[in-house]
Amino acid sequence: MIVGMDLNAFPLPEDDEDPYETQIEHYSAPEEHVESAVEISRREREERRKRLRSDRPVHISQPVVYDHFYQNRNSTFYDKSRIPPGWLDCPAVGKEIGCIIPSKVPLGESYNDCVPPGKRYSFKQAVHKQEVLGRKLGLVIDLTNTSRYYQTTDLKKKGIKHVKIQCRGRDAVPENASVNTFVYEVSQFLLRQKSNKYILVHCTHGHNRTGYMIIHYLMRTQPMSVTQAINFFSEARPPGIYKPDYIDALYAFYHERRPESLVCPPTPEWKRSSDLDLNGEAAADDDDDDGAPTALPENHETDVMLTNDDVLGDEIPHDQQVQMRQFCYQQLKLNTGVRGHAQFPGSHPVSLNRDNLQLLRQRYYYATWKADGTRYMMLITIDGCYLIDRSFNIRRVQMRFPCWHNKGVGGMNHPLTLLDGEMIIDTLPDSRKQERRYLIYDMMVLNNEPIIERPFYERWKMLEKEVIEPRNYERHNIYQSRNPYYRFDLEPFRVRRKDFWLLSTVNKVLKEFIPKLSHEADGLIFQGWDDPYVPRTHEGLLKWKYAQLNSVDFLFEIGSDDHEQLFLHERGRKKLMEGNTAEFREVSDPPSSFSGKIIECSWDPDRQVWVYMRIRTDKSTPNDINTYRKVMQSINDNITEEILLNEINEIIRLPIYADRIRMDSKAHLHTNSARRR
Repeated sequence: MIVGMDLNAFPLPEDDEDPYETQIEHYSAPEEHVESAVEISRREREERRKRLRSDRPVHISQPVVYDHFYQNRNSTFYDKSRIPPGWLDCPAVGKEIGCIIPSKVPLGESYNDCVPPGKRYSFKQAVHKQEVLGRKLGLVIDLTNTSRYYQTTDLKKKGIKHVKIQCRGRDAVPENASVNTFVYEVSQFLLRQKSNKYILVHCTHGHNRTGYMIIHYLMRTQPMSVTQAINFFSEARPPGIYKPDYIDALYAFYHERRPESLVCPPTPEWKRSSDLDLNGEAAADDDDDDGAPTALPENHETDVMLTNDDVLGDEIPHDQQVQMRQFCYQQLKLNTGVRGHAQFPGSHPVSLNRDNLQLLRQRYYYATWKADGTRYMMLITIDGCYLIDRSFNIRRVQMRFPCWHNKGVGGMNHPLTLLDGEMIIDTLPDSRKQERRYLIYDMMVLNNEPIIERPFYERWKMLEKEVIEPRNYERHNIYQSRNPYYRFDLEPFRVRRKDFWLLSTVNKVLKEFIPKLSHEADGLIFQGWDDPYVPRTHEGLLKWKYAQLNSVDFLFEIGSDDHEQLFLHERGRKKLMEGNTAEFREVSDPPSSFSGKIIECSWDPDRQVWVYMRIRTDKSTPNDINTYRKVMQSINDNITEEILLNEINEIIRLPIYADRIRMDSKAHLHTNSARRR
């Protein structure tokens, strides 16, 4: 790429940076027809009040206790024999959605005295209904927030697996972690079953929570929009989701704009007429909460300062995390098991010293800036995008990474693509607005095919072609369409491929590029252009840091005698670094507040002490003793910026560089001219 390229500090718009406002008209939320809804509500309320005055429904067996429960939210008393409001007249099941059957909660025999024989719906009836239709149940997913409705023993006798995912029914949509669990359980069941068995999913009535979960599953496994998924569910289980906050949450989660034409269905008649409060209103849906209800969290629209320590994404099930860890180990050809203490498998550079400086003369290297961000690997799967941090914890983020063979709007994600990169926070110079950005600098697996043996330059080019370009293509098509329903600007971070340059440009990188960066940088990375991907410590991947920023990550502890101690790792165990001390300068908190934490420290050569820089929340273990030794060698060798530039000026005159620089420069010019056509 390279000599003639513009080393601007700000990324080019073509790399996923087009401002949303420049692509489509500013989106404003559709106006709600509040007046008509209020009028309808008032009219229905007056009608119910009239019915109440003339004839109180006899099925409100304990109105005083029921009303007291909702007036006193700290009460722990609840009539556990009472059937859920609206349950009697709520249709039992909906149509199948693939292999999923939405259902209201089956009630155990203990409720028979409260339910007329013709309206009973237990698991015995549920199983029978499906068998009549030629369907055999293999899994039941229970989304209620209680265990009082039925016993699971009968299910186990029939060989039907029962999974409980507790979700509050009142004042909250299911948590993102619960959604991840639901999608994982459904996917694993379908993957492992040998015969075509079905999944019965139920909350209390089988509409809001059930629909919310099923729509999430459809969104992550089928190429469709939120609107299509909502309509799909409402056709299978009329009237579909009827709580507006659930519908709004779905559009918000998948970064889609809600069409103005989409109208939330009214509360079904069987629910509105099931129970009436003293004002003739449909009673607040207890929706099976065993304990005191929890209010919706308040939405405080404030500008929150972004930091590198922020936890990104949503928790995933433990078993799914284990599977993904094993996938990483297998694809990177690591034999160590991951069921015990799992270590992050990503490639790590070593500090540049006078010994390994000679590698620059022996092999062909490119250079890039060393961003002061947070290291993440990224695993892209059909059902989502997952960030893998330095502690080897994995969390899901909602992003779009379509494949080329799925060109166009609504294309599916890559099936198992593994990337490596760093998350940085840009501060825009004019507005001071912060933007989080993921800089991808390597790719190890493409669509379930390992490519770690290929040279870096091939992997780097494939990264642009197979990951960045399809994403930009889809973004362009969506923004240019009549209905730009997806908003890339609402994704948790932006994405681009990190640039690498010829060694001949290092002076320009140091003098012009790094000073203009909108995020912190602390040095350079030297990448072997022909190197394979090497997991863990890569002796040929070199990092040079400004002298004052050379650092080591220690475990800091205060002993029983208040003695401050610094620890490293040696062969997987803590190693006390006797004679090493840390000073906490310009920090208001006492040293005791840092005890038990991983702290990054720089070296003060004058006082011969380590100086605290920051807490490494992204790491759970300190540096290895070998890393410490290499950093100390780098500090002692003191390769300054001037020394480095002088060395590079000599290196690029060597035949190994001179010939390839000419070829790469021509190739870069050809690529640029082709793009301009």
